[in-house]
Amino acid sequence: MRSLVLLLIPCVIAILLHFWFETNGSSRPPNSSDQQVSQSKVMVGVLSARQHYDQRQAIRQTWGGYVQVQPLYRHRLWVKFIIGKHGCPIPDEDREDPYSCSLLNVTEPGDEEEEMEVVRFSGPSDLAPGEVSSMSLDFKVLHPVVITRLGVFPNGTHMDIQANITVRLLQLEQPEAVITAYFSSASPGTRVNGVWYKEVEQFILPKGFEGSLVWECGSSTCLTTISSSLVQLNTGGGVLRFFSIDDGTLPHRSALGFPGVAGGFMFKIYDVDLLLEVLRRRGERFQSHGLKLQEEDLALKQESLQYGDMVFLDVVDTYRNVPSKLLQFYKWVVSNAGFDLLLKTDDDCYIDIDQLLMKIDHKDLKRHNFWWGNFRQSWAVDRIGKWQELEYASPAYPAFACGSGYVASRDLVQWLASNAEKLKAYQGEDVSMGIWMAAVGPQKYQDSRWLCEKECYQDMLSSPQLSPKELRYLWDSKRACGDPCGCPWGHS
Repeated sequence: MRSLVLLLIPCVIAILLHFWFETNGSSRPPNSSDQQVSQSKVMVGVLSARQHYDQRQAIRQTWGGYVQVQPLYRHRLWVKFIIGKHGCPIPDEDREDPYSCSLLNVTEPGDEEEEMEVVRFSGPSDLAPGEVSSMSLDFKVLHPVVITRLGVFPNGTHMDIQANITVRLLQLEQPEAVITAYFSSASPGTRVNGVWYKEVEQFILPKGFEGSLVWECGSSTCLTTISSSLVQLNTGGGVLRFFSIDDGTLPHRSALGFPGVAGGFMFKIYDVDLLLEVLRRRGERFQSHGLKLQEEDLALKQESLQYGDMVFLDVVDTYRNVPSKLLQFYKWVVSNAGFDLLLKTDDDCYIDIDQLLMKIDHKDLKRHNFWWGNFRQSWAVDRIGKWQELEYASPAYPAFACGSGYVASRDLVQWLASNAEKLKAYQGEDVSMGIWMAAVGPQKYQDSRWLCEKECYQDMLSSPQLSPKELRYLWDSKRACGDPCGCPWGHS
């Protein structure tokens, strides 16, 4: 009998514990979904351009709308579209590039046959012996030009050429020279206004060309330079833009020579008639663009009143301003929302809300100093194109999360908001975030399911670069059969 009692004691204890847990919800294990619902509140910020109404509608009709109709999610997630309050007042045709709001400030040209010198200086007293064997001057073409000659400053005591010097014109990031000229004492070229020039095969540089003029010599004393405070660079009335050559400028590690001027080139404006036509119709374009912005403002106001899911920030809505727009959103969200985690994504991205919350709950991802994403490592800094970065001097960025989606803990967002006015905005919001976070050193949680490219996997958390139609297809497939990449034939 005593043995039977001893055997029954564990069973009785188990039954009592079961009833105790059932009647004391607060004592459930820490992964209980009820407790997580009250703890892990997620703010979702979707970067969106002012004119991307169709993209916003696609999100509202898919994963963004799903949040609103799910009882368990309605008070746990908030989706907000991040919009710049101001449109760029400059028409596309009158901007330096499609990514910024900088005026293409070109003036009416003179004689179309005029050959212009890039560099002019007062006299020999402005020149000084160089201290490096290679120098480079980076520039961008804003209206097509024709390069006619390449030049170098004299390096002899009698304003002549006493060393072998090579001058190359390169397209940035390309190893082969577009044009090359060689100078020596035996073949110095022709001297014009104190600069030695050699004629080259005339080469048209198109609008948008980003190049570098490079002077090279065998020693550090054979190049002659001019102080940046004394040199005046001729932009041809705005058809060329030269990048910084200020004394003390830190060069890019990928630069071919130290920033400076050791000569110049001559050029002509190509297709003057086209340039004159562009300038003649500028006023008409500005007037039409201004009316378009007024209509856009009204449409955005009506959209915001209808849906109540848009945050307007005091920035001009262009690609180059996206990092600043993101920082302003962090300031807004810290002041206006209670949340534990912030998910940032873009308006062309698919997000699997169920997978997102399941991961947060099951892995207890509500932490401090926490950054969850798919991180690019040792990503090279681009010097040309849409992702051109001219102010970050290192050859590679710190680790940064792909822009299709990443999650940051509230304390990181608070740090960014508090320091928003001090943080420098670089060329893109994803690399800027990586640079900012390098100062904090957050705990990174690597997860390749935040896709960096336009791909599709059944268990992915995000996928970028989708059209509204593609986004709806992924979402419909996910809801129909659990696979966003497509359902088997005959499945409904």
